[in-house]
Amino acid sequence: MSWIGELRDKSVLRADAVAGITVALVLIPQSMAYAQLAGLPAYFGLYAAFLPPMIAALLGSSRQLATGPVAVVSLLSAAALEPIATAGSDGFIAYAILLALLVGLFQLALGLLRLGVLVNFLSHSVVLGFTNAAAIIIATSQLSKIFGVSVEKAPHHYETVWNTLIAATQNTHWPTFVMAVIAFGSMMIIKRFMPKLPGVLIAVTLTTVLSLVLGFENQRTIEMKQLDDGSIRQLISAQLKSRKEIAGFDDRIKAADTKYKEAAAKYGENSFTALSAMHALNKERLRLERRQKAAKDGMNKIKAVRLQHVAAKEGADINEDTVRYFPESNAPKRRKADDLVWHITRVNDDGTMVAHAGGRVVGQIPEGLPSFKVPTWDWGVVSQIFISAIAIGLIGFMEAISIAKAMAARTRQRLDANQELVGQGIANITGSLFQSYAISGSFSRSAVNIGAGAKTGFSSVVTSLVVVITLLWLTPLLYHLPQATLAAVIMMAVAGLVNFKAIHHTWKVKRSDGAISMLTFVLTLAFAPHLENAIVIGVLLSLGLFLYQTMKPRVAILSRHPDGSLRDADLFNLDVCKEIMMVRFDGSLYFANTSYFEDTILQKSAQSPELKYVIVDGQGINEIDATGEEMLRELAERLEKAGVTMVFTQFKKQVMDVLWSSGFLERMGENRFFRRADKALDYVWKQLGEDHEVDCPLNTVCRLEAPKASSQSSKGFMGLFKPRVAPES
Repeated sequence: MSWIGELRDKSVLRADAVAGITVALVLIPQSMAYAQLAGLPAYFGLYAAFLPPMIAALLGSSRQLATGPVAVVSLLSAAALEPIATAGSDGFIAYAILLALLVGLFQLALGLLRLGVLVNFLSHSVVLGFTNAAAIIIATSQLSKIFGVSVEKAPHHYETVWNTLIAATQNTHWPTFVMAVIAFGSMMIIKRFMPKLPGVLIAVTLTTVLSLVLGFENQRTIEMKQLDDGSIRQLISAQLKSRKEIAGFDDRIKAADTKYKEAAAKYGENSFTALSAMHALNKERLRLERRQKAAKDGMNKIKAVRLQHVAAKEGADINEDTVRYFPESNAPKRRKADDLVWHITRVNDDGTMVAHAGGRVVGQIPEGLPSFKVPTWDWGVVSQIFISAIAIGLIGFMEAISIAKAMAARTRQRLDANQELVGQGIANITGSLFQSYAISGSFSRSAVNIGAGAKTGFSSVVTSLVVVITLLWLTPLLYHLPQATLAAVIMMAVAGLVNFKAIHHTWKVKRSDGAISMLTFVLTLAFAPHLENAIVIGVLLSLGLFLYQTMKPRVAILSRHPDGSLRDADLFNLDVCKEIMMVRFDGSLYFANTSYFEDTILQKSAQSPELKYVIVDGQGINEIDATGEEMLRELAERLEKAGVTMVFTQFKKQVMDVLWSSGFLERMGENRFFRRADKALDYVWKQLGEDHEVDCPLNTVCRLEAPKASSQSSKGFMGLFKPRVAPES
């Protein structure tokens, strides 16, 4: 909060106030859209936009970072929770809040322990592939809301998308689709011709007004007696019965769990009594899972029934008090009916039902601020979502810190990554205490913030205050906001995350990195909704590639280049000295690559029977461990027995410190260590005599006969090193 003193300047205060209000105008509709993406009621997005932006600004180190609900974290939250709860249910909401707490605790721990460097394990290649795939998953997950169809989620996301497209070809709700087109069109037109205007807010306002004026929602509450079809009545009755049975399982599972704990404490976990109690507990849990699945399947069947609104009898008008609902295929042909298709979307515990013939809207939003409530800690749930919490914590922080770094470079402010971790962590923890789900830094809103002239973190405080005003007094205005509009907002927001050019660029820079990026992209799409699996595999591949590369770093045999420097003889087609081998090792010398270094030296030595000296150029060796030191000592002894002396040059201080403390320097003799390569060569030439110095390829340029393939002009990078003719002596 070093910026608080700057608020005495009225110009700074004014700029932050304007920026904060501007960001809030984008944040409010975006937060509701992202909550929908996370599988939560839309108003939970407002809860996530309430305290976290302010807390992150007060405790973080970035002045312009806009924190709150974001697309990728919302998607990851939904993916983590969907296997254990139904989206939108009370259990799902409770688990989402618990997940935010876990993410916050993980981030806070990393920040306090100053372990922000752990985010480096998520390589750019992995993040690039994941982000592109996540953007596609996010966009396609909104197709059902764009077309106004209801589709049960399949085990894999691509199956769900396919089922959605099939349903859209048959049952597209055209008013919903038109509303989405209006939202898309207004946002794109404003972005193209009036970029300074808040396009998202205008699209939300326009479609909300249209929804209210045109009666877009068209929702009715119906009673069981209005259903004149035995099959649908039977489904409703079965649904109510399943709910009562499920409600009774809570006490039964708690009782079985208590019996198991008592038996385990009294007789031991492996006792027959404890194992029997555990078996009984697992049976109750299995029964509950079966009941829950049956209830879910039954509700899906109810939602799939297409109902028609029919008059009570022939010749009668359609009267809301006497109207009847029939499945479309069984509706009486001679009674008056409207042209609408109705779907039951909710079955209430009292037996009444909510049916829709129109589009879906946000609906009722509780007025007032979210209440303080400590998330319910369930070790069983924690064990299931812990890995996801780590993935969300790392990806969320990496997203936040990358934005913060970009803005810090632009504004020349000092940025502390660990302090930012603390800020993000406490923002998630505090948010979870007020019913927020996981949050992070936002690319788009941070750009709006700095573009609107934000000077300090006070702009985020203003943003939170605007959200407070919205929650207290403006929520009734959001009732008629179409869900199709929120889907359009999400799709527009993630369009900028798709960047295949960046993947192609990574491939051109280094094919192995490009391959990892593309593999992560494919795996993310294939594993969805289990996205954490793709992230873990991508990280493991990156680490594996890194370890492989460090196990076999480049070992260059050096010779004199026409420009006067010592360079790789193989790379530049240079002759090598028969009596002196100068070796440069391009990597730290540690346990994983010592054998490779030793084998290379011995192999090259065996190919040079006249070899007298091996000069190790250590300018590429940054670190050396005990295994590396022992290998050098044993290698020197083996070469010594073969009549070859090792000389060392250009070793860095940290490496020399290890060699000195281990006694290696004393054993070899300080006269065989040199700071500069030319001094090492002078020493060796002196030992070999003046006749050798004249013809040595380490002193005079000696080029090998060029192969036929190299007679063509050099291309690409190697063209920069086009050989020059050595001057005649």
